[in-house]
Amino acid sequence: MKYEGNYTAMNRELLMQTVQMHMSEKRFKHVLGVEKTAVALAEKYGASPEKASIAALTHDYAKERPNDEFELVIKRDGFDLDLLNWNNAIWHGIVGADFVQRELGIDDQEILQAIRLHTTGAAEMSLLDKIIYVADFIEPGRDFPGVDKARELSLVDLDEAVRYETQHTLLHLLETKKAIYPETIETYNRWVAGK
Repeated sequence: MKYEGNYTAMNRELLMQTVQMHMSEKRFKHVLGVEKTAVALAEKYGASPEKASIAALTHDYAKERPNDEFELVIKRDGFDLDLLNWNNAIWHGIVGADFVQRELGIDDQEILQAIRLHTTGAAEMSLLDKIIYVADFIEPGRDFPGVDKARELSLVDLDEAVRYETQHTLLHLLETKKAIYPETIETYNRWVAGK
């Protein structure tokens, strides 16, 4: 399947079926929730609903792949080898976009960038990047303290929703004593600390 600006209901159905074959039912339900949320945010903020749909449907395409598959691609395809010090939480976005491009034939750089950044964010994010980043955090299946506030913010000010999500994520990583990916710190510095 190749996206060249002619995204139809039939293309969406084919993409959904292909994505569904690569993930558990629970993960697929999450993906559909992200798509619904992303399309609504795209319509609200003036982004392409089609690109939001494609990026949302494919953002977790590689999430359930085995670690050795990611490690192979990182070594083979010229990724920064520091990525080997991380795990699936980081890989499925940054490296996962390559699986989407290679296996699904999606070459739209804006879509691929949104997939790459959907967990880490970035200091500089396009409108689509922000939409997928926030939609992944607030989709209807999410249930954690603060998600309702994030949903409310997303309807008023997308940048505020990015700020809130970034701060919430960093606090969670600190509380659980998890390593923080450098780009996540850059996201925090730009969107929360205002550096």
